[in-house]
Amino acid sequence: MQAELAQETGLRIGPYPVDPPVVLAPMAGITNLAFRKLCREFGSPTAIYVCEMITARAVVERNEKTLHMMSFDQGESPRSMQLYGVDPATLGEAVRIIVGEGWADHIDMNLGCPVPKVTRLGGGAALPYKRNLFASIVREMVRAAEPAGVPVTMKFRIGIDDDHRTHLDTGRIAEAEGAAAVALHARTAAQRYSGTADWSAITRLKEAVTTIPVLGNGDIFSAADAVTMMAQTGCDGVVVGRGCLGRPWLFGELSAALRGEPAPTPPNLGEVGKILARHAGLLAEHHGEDKGMRDLRKHMAWYFMGFPLGADLRRSFATVSSLAELDGLIAQLDPTVPFPADAEGPRGRQGSPGKVALPHGWLDDPDDGTVPTAADVMHSGG
Repeated sequence: MQAELAQETGLRIGPYPVDPPVVLAPMAGITNLAFRKLCREFGSPTAIYVCEMITARAVVERNEKTLHMMSFDQGESPRSMQLYGVDPATLGEAVRIIVGEGWADHIDMNLGCPVPKVTRLGGGAALPYKRNLFASIVREMVRAAEPAGVPVTMKFRIGIDDDHRTHLDTGRIAEAEGAAAVALHARTAAQRYSGTADWSAITRLKEAVTTIPVLGNGDIFSAADAVTMMAQTGCDGVVVGRGCLGRPWLFGELSAALRGEPAPTPPNLGEVGKILARHAGLLAEHHGEDKGMRDLRKHMAWYFMGFPLGADLRRSFATVSSLAELDGLIAQLDPTVPFPADAEGPRGRQGSPGKVALPHGWLDDPDDGTVPTAADVMHSGG
């Protein structure tokens, strides 16, 4: 099966070949320049690694913090950026600025975020329910990106909840309006990150969208999961999010599995310590040491998931404040401890399902193309 996949996959996003057909999902507060570089060092340089979500309004206003979030590593190609917004005019203007300044080679649109502060304003996973508004957004973004040859893609969910499933319409509209590819997180917004992804929805989307690539996302926690998803659904590639948290080497495992090559040996605790130190150095270089170390703390539980560290050492890692302190803590690890088998499963936030926060009257008319009020005041990374 692996060799068969290796021969059959020829994914392209616009002019860019994606080999193996793997995309790092944009994750707020995670997929900054440092983490993307680390993932690329393990994976293929011709996979796609998407930066964390950027608000279109902040691009238009040239917000200083947002411009820093939009940083790419020298040699990173294609430079892949995800935008958030709800106003076709603002999104079109943001894309024009991005391609005019040469800031990105690929632009993705966030239509999957289930966070209440986003959906309450009609953004993220709430937006595809409004078919005409969504069509206008795709049209404006594609029109703005086209002169520069920059492909625009859409990432979305099955729908708001089981009673409001929109993914087939969303895929067809994106295809008709010129999107270069679509990606489906096979959960509803109401599920958030809980329960199990419904991969059969990816199969149905692939059947409905026939002229552009369809990528699958949801519950890929190992390379074997990616192979299985592609075989089961017929999707053209996979988008990996929570599965790589604290495990950037997953991209090396994915490359091997999707090319039919032998799997690399998982790192022991000593090697994980070296990877952690590398991540810390890249963050310090990107943010400065103080902010970089604070940013690193959230990754500690993921890196050491399943390893027998002891409560005191684990706590010290979670409050580390300097590179020197981190080196001292890493020196206390037993480097011979093998990678634990129970660390292969789900990681990252899961939470519980819940009712989706929506603007008043949002579900009344799916054909209403009115732009939601005050939705563009979001800050990047939300």
